[in-house]
Amino acid sequence: QAQLVESGGGLVQAGDSLRLSCTATGRPLNTYDMGWFRRAPGKDRLFVATINWSGSITDYADSAKGRFTISRDNAKNTVYLQMNSLKPEDTDVYYCAGRGLGTSTFYWWGQGTQVTVSS
Repeated sequence: QAQLVESGGGLVQAGDSLRLSCTATGRPLNTYDMGWFRRAPGKDRLFVATINWSGSITDYADSAKGRFTISRDNAKNTVYLQMNSLKPEDTDVYYCAGRGLGTSTFYWWGQGTQVTVSS
């Protein structure tokens, strides 16, 4: 069964860095655009960053620009989110997601990884 598995979350202090990873099993990632999203309990899921299938095009939420970097290694079937200068307001569950080429909706979701930033 195809799955996306996130890892790399944890508890850090403000100003620290984390690198989240999202590894796919059962499907090759090179036919998917990928994204990172975040959601707090009881709230809507928010866009963080996206990267196209080849890694040549990226997009970021305003809150992530200049601090976060999305990247991918298709040979490793993995997408990354490098998070620097973390702030307490970055605290959330972070999810990776995929959408097939030519589609507009992310429909392949991982289970999420918790990021907690203390002040």
